[in-house]
Amino acid sequence: MIIDRYIMREIIKPTVAVCSILVFIFGCYMATHFLVDALSGQLSGTTVIILILLRIAIALEVLLPTTLYLCVVVALGRLYKDSEMTALFACGVSMGRIFRPVLYTALAIAVVVASLSLFIRPWAYHQYYRIKANAEANFDLTRMNDGTFYETKNGMRVIYAEEVDHQQDEVERVFIRTEQDDELQVIFAKQAKQIVDPASGKQILVFSDGYLYEFSRTGEKGRIIQFEQSAMPLEPEVYLNQKYRVKAASTGALARSEKRKDIAEFQWRLSTPLASILLALIGVPLSRSSPRHGKYAKITTAVVIFAVYYNLSALTKKWVERGILDPNPGIWWIQMLLAGLLLVLLWQPSRILRWRGK
Repeated sequence: MIIDRYIMREIIKPTVAVCSILVFIFGCYMATHFLVDALSGQLSGTTVIILILLRIAIALEVLLPTTLYLCVVVALGRLYKDSEMTALFACGVSMGRIFRPVLYTALAIAVVVASLSLFIRPWAYHQYYRIKANAEANFDLTRMNDGTFYETKNGMRVIYAEEVDHQQDEVERVFIRTEQDDELQVIFAKQAKQIVDPASGKQILVFSDGYLYEFSRTGEKGRIIQFEQSAMPLEPEVYLNQKYRVKAASTGALARSEKRKDIAEFQWRLSTPLASILLALIGVPLSRSSPRHGKYAKITTAVVIFAVYYNLSALTKKWVERGILDPNPGIWWIQMLLAGLLLVLLWQPSRILRWRGK
């Protein structure tokens, strides 16, 4: 038990520290992402903080298992460097005994990752899109800056005004491009004003003296309409396309669905906790090194393995969604590859983990 606690402490301490640093960096990155909207008054400070926290909750599904995996490699690599592993093996401690505390730690992290993947991440996506949609529905045209492009609807709508008259609460020479499925709509007007519909209470953009251009990506003929006055409602749209709807769907709804996109997302959520365990276990034989090598000796190999795993997982998910790959085994063959790699590292460590100059 003393050995178990010692190894678990060596793994957990850097995992918590590194994960905290990554969360802080990610939070700062997301803050810069919302900075323009916050400075223009489109998002309040409280809303920005809530959106950042929701994005962090979403990112933790990937950050936690990644951090654990790399910290297992580094922590055990440090034990090899300081000859502590040599001493443990000399005292009769087997490699299986080293696996035990790593497995305990990985199981605990896997439970957290499962909660994130199956419940918290879908909820966070739902809240994120709902808050963003409501904020965009309350978009204030007069808070825009002259000659600045603004994106709403997650980049599906772009708004630009050459001049903003804050006294008259209107803009001049305004351009709006909106994408919806296979349709592209562009509006250019000399003037625009934002009003509230007294009947519905919704925000409406009223354009004066302009043109409406409509195009189709399916090859259908577009059209151009000249107008003296036209209106566009600013209504909340939480799910702008299939991609966002699937991410925010409950795990139970995905389990009952027969759509390929839903099946791929469901398999992704189930496979993430299993991958957390497999990656942590792979870190044990991967960390083997000579004492003359540093504790970071195998970190490059570990990063390459994770990069290949993550990109293959994302690619396989796309293949399942598009019908290129059958849902059975679907994403699960990536987990089989991880399990196979673990067995190879265990049975042939000398060949797989050989270092130059050894």
